[in-house]
Amino acid sequence: MIHPSEFGALRGFIAVAQQRSFTAAAATLGVSPSALSQLVRGLEERIGARLLNRTTRSVSLTEAGSLLFAEVEPAISTLSSAIDHARGTGNRLIGTVRLHCFHAAAEMFIAPILPAFTRAHPGIVIDVTVDDTVVDLVANGYDAGIRIGEVVERDMVAVQLGGDIRQIAVASPSYLEQYGTPKTPADLLAHRCIRWRWPGQTTPYAWEFFENGKWFSVAVDGPLIASSRSFTLDAALSGIGIAFLKESTVKDAVADGRLVALLERWSAPFTGFYLCYPQQRQMAPTLRALVDAIAQPFRSG
Repeated sequence: MIHPSEFGALRGFIAVAQQRSFTAAAATLGVSPSALSQLVRGLEERIGARLLNRTTRSVSLTEAGSLLFAEVEPAISTLSSAIDHARGTGNRLIGTVRLHCFHAAAEMFIAPILPAFTRAHPGIVIDVTVDDTVVDLVANGYDAGIRIGEVVERDMVAVQLGGDIRQIAVASPSYLEQYGTPKTPADLLAHRCIRWRWPGQTTPYAWEFFENGKWFSVAVDGPLIASSRSFTLDAALSGIGIAFLKESTVKDAVADGRLVALLERWSAPFTGFYLCYPQQRQMAPTLRALVDAIAQPFRSG
């Protein structure tokens, strides 16, 4: 029989083995990295074998650790799932779900479901990081994320939310009156463009256009670089230059004449937002509840 104290140690070892990081595993389990390290070290001492190779940059499994992981992980996963289900008896799910969302995704997909979801599941805490930085969800201890399709990791389960996205170049009438109207994407090189930079990146995003079945990019220049899409929209409205933004973001300003859509012939739709999460044998009921709530409006039938 396994001693009750061993369950926590084995669960900690499995988390570190899966995420290859004490920090990420500790965040998932809700403990400190030092406490988790001591827990695993105690397990190694009781077993009499080193299970993990630790360096300042990485964690890897030893031969003994690989054998233990292969034999124990399915059982620990089943036990953890059973405990989570027991906690959810009577439809009262309890726990925290950590979510990473792009700003636009949080507004479009999280905010609308919050009132009903929090009423239905008062025991679930949604810990949302709203940030346009592309992060490794697993390594950073997130349960799920919402991001555009082009930056979804290949080993993730991905559920499309909504349709495709189209970006268009826009400028104010006052800017076009002063500097003229670009006729082709190449003309943008002679214009004052408001550039956007992915948070965490050092170089601005190159604007992407489509022609003859292929995408191509234009590395524009201009007087302003920002990491906030809303800030670039405000700058375009004030006449500073040409911005490149989602069509849905600028449609009202284009409709009432505050902005003019440009180069639409070269603006093609591309894959939109996805809810993504790691593949797992047993999904925690708390995460399942949130995934279902977010994805339900976009499921057919």
